[in-house]
Amino acid sequence: MPAIINKELGNIVIEDSVIANIAGISAMESYGIVGMASKNATDGIFELLRFENLSKGIVVNTENNEINIELHVILEYGVKVSTVGENIIERVKFNIENLTGLSVDNIEVLVEGIRLK
Repeated sequence: MPAIINKELGNIVIEDSVIANIAGISAMESYGIVGMASKNATDGIFELLRFENLSKGIVVNTENNEINIELHVILEYGVKVSTVGENIIERVKFNIENLTGLSVDNIEVLVEGIRLK
């Protein structure tokens, strides 16, 4: 369900896919993240997504103009998972709220894998 911002002259509708793209680009700016992950439905294996498909690793739910986001990520080996997760949450929350004016209610970072360099 898209987010709707009511203004004097009309409404602004922001689709969940736009929020997912903002979240994906914001997450990729964080140190320690290799990329977004997408689950292959046939064999249950997670694959690393290319930059143009980042939103496939993100689930956005918008209700009452509050946003809930799930980010499926793959991290770099050797980083502290909790610190990277906190950085991703802070960056995604800041960018979405700053760019859209909407309130982010919850962000979940699901680490689906660790990649060796």
